[in-house]
Amino acid sequence: MTATPMFPLGSVLFPHTPLPLRVFEPRYLTMIGRLLDEDDPQFGVVLIERGHEVGGGDRRSRIGTMARLLSVAADADVLHTVAVGTTRFTVDSWTDDDPYPRAELRALPDLTWNDALAPVRIEAEAIVRRVLARFDTGWDADVELSDDPVAAAWQLAAIAPLGEYDRYTLLQSTTIGALLRQVIDLTLDAEALWAAE
Repeated sequence: MTATPMFPLGSVLFPHTPLPLRVFEPRYLTMIGRLLDEDDPQFGVVLIERGHEVGGGDRRSRIGTMARLLSVAADADVLHTVAVGTTRFTVDSWTDDDPYPRAELRALPDLTWNDALAPVRIEAEAIVRRVLARFDTGWDADVELSDDPVAAAWQLAAIAPLGEYDRYTLLQSTTIGALLRQVIDLTLDAEALWAAE
């Protein structure tokens, strides 16, 4: 099995969501350069649970999302890249971080849609959009979501006004129903906290 290039971050990446990155650390510049030689350049993204993105010595989460590289632009000593989340995985083991972090991964099954979940999705979207309109969260309440219900569920998780540990909880969902219900519960909790401030 070939070890997959990895980019540990201080944020969670969900499937079907964009990932803009400003790459400046030499090891990740090397990683992106090598990925550009591949037909389907992808790397794994995991949440750093403790520590820092720069310099290593961090503690990394076990579940992450593959990111497909879409574009790269150079600017002095920095690369501006855009990737998009694809499939989720679990990390079986980490290899040496030289020349950049790599890990042995196992794919997690894709979540599947059931039309009976349509009312839950409508409720989740309404709650998230209401909270985005009420508080300054960095997302526009009118942000467009995919027509694909599975992609839209992950996108709702991405725009919900939550902290990274709540997002990591969502990333671990085993069904779309569980994902949507947790989006509802966690967003309502966040709304109550903000309203109390």
